[in-house]
Amino acid sequence: MNAAQSTETSTETSTEASADPSAGGPGHAARTYAIRTYGCQMNVHDSERLSGLLEQAGYRRAADQSGREADLVVFNTCAVRENADNRLYGNLSQLAPVKSARPGMQIAVGGCLAQKDQAAVLQKAPWVDVVFGTHNLASLPVLLERARHNGQAQVEILDALANFPSDLPSRRDSAFSAWVSIAVGCDNSCTFCIVPSLRGKETDRRPGDVLAEIEALVAEGVTEITLLGQNVNSYGRSFGDPLAFGKLLRACGRIEGLDRVRFTSPHPRDFTDDVIAAMAETANVCPQLHMPMQSGSDAVLRSMRRSYRQARYLDIIDRVRAAMPHAAITTDIIVGFPGETEEDFEQTLEAVRRARFASAFTFQYSPRPGTPAATMPDQVPKAVVQQRYDRLIELQEQISWDDNLRLVGTDAEVLVSAFGGKKDAANQRISGRARDGRLVHVSTGGPGPVRYQPGDVVTARVSYAAPHHLVADGGVSRHRRWRGPAEPAVTERAMTKPAAPLLSIGRRPA
Repeated sequence: MNAAQSTETSTETSTEASADPSAGGPGHAARTYAIRTYGCQMNVHDSERLSGLLEQAGYRRAADQSGREADLVVFNTCAVRENADNRLYGNLSQLAPVKSARPGMQIAVGGCLAQKDQAAVLQKAPWVDVVFGTHNLASLPVLLERARHNGQAQVEILDALANFPSDLPSRRDSAFSAWVSIAVGCDNSCTFCIVPSLRGKETDRRPGDVLAEIEALVAEGVTEITLLGQNVNSYGRSFGDPLAFGKLLRACGRIEGLDRVRFTSPHPRDFTDDVIAAMAETANVCPQLHMPMQSGSDAVLRSMRRSYRQARYLDIIDRVRAAMPHAAITTDIIVGFPGETEEDFEQTLEAVRRARFASAFTFQYSPRPGTPAATMPDQVPKAVVQQRYDRLIELQEQISWDDNLRLVGTDAEVLVSAFGGKKDAANQRISGRARDGRLVHVSTGGPGPVRYQPGDVVTARVSYAAPHHLVADGGVSRHRRWRGPAEPAVTERAMTKPAAPLLSIGRRPA
């Protein structure tokens, strides 16, 4: 990738989120914005920062986030999988006639796919106004103003990080749960992954800055934080402290008012006993671990350039469970990596049987231009990949269901979400995540004097288990109200349909 690139007529570059006079202010109606986010939690967190920048510049969040009625639509993109390109350009095509019919509307494309495609975005979608990369989020308001003033599309892609995302203003989607970035970039060289070339080398924040941000969030009412990094447990490498991540977890445990700490994602190569001890011994660190395995075959792991083997991975799982017997462990698995044989795939199935993941994010391999794996020989035929993928899904669904069935009759402490289940209103339920990350739907016992709101913590006994969620229909035994500002209640809604009867908890997938 070249050094900072720009196709705009002016050579001036700014990372200041200066106010846009046409975005709002005296005599102007505030321009509205919508942000469409694809990809990982890092992208979700970046979108919160983009929202903060835009609102600081005078924009107002559109009620309809589809983008069809907004003055500005921002696509924050992902480039990990092949269909990311198709989704983006398909959505841009749908907005072309909308933009043509609405003079003054702007479209911006940022994120990993923008960092990868750069000016090629304009060749495929010339109606786009701004293209910006992963390293210069703060440039967006200025680029939008410049595009409007010059009447010409602007492209600004930087090779190095201009502003750490956490230095930028934020409009968070939740008032009680927050992402906290501790590092950006990645120093690994997995042959299937394009992230290092798009996010750059790992850059760690200083622990004091991370903790100061968390303390400020807690003071605002946040009770749950998720530490983010491409490889969180290599945190500290850039400032010379290999034990920094475990220390950071323990420091989070000393922050009064912080109830839950999660993190994603660690790499098995750097996962050490001090982190396991910190997780087990720090009360507010949740008993949940998402650790990508990718494959159970040593040959495939070697081809992927993953610096561990099946035995090492499963040993970590065993040590985590020895320290935290009730921990929910989840993973990522790629099916059909180039050269994967039937024997290799069987080794993945065996690793899944032994690890007994609570759930798994499973992906069919798709080649990404610019990665070594894209040009490897022995690409696996699509039909074979699909057949293996279906077998993996069937196995993991059964394991997830069996694992959840063990929880029937136990109590779950649930943090009520702002986004309830589709059937919550009809079934008089609220929804949220247990401490181990499982989704739980909790019966409220019907409309009444008790109002539950997002951020509340309720305890209820699990009565039913499915592969991807739990149900607690015995009612709430304990209720702790969120200490932050009031949000709209989630239980006093029209509840006209009777609750659906429960299925037998012994039922298995067909």
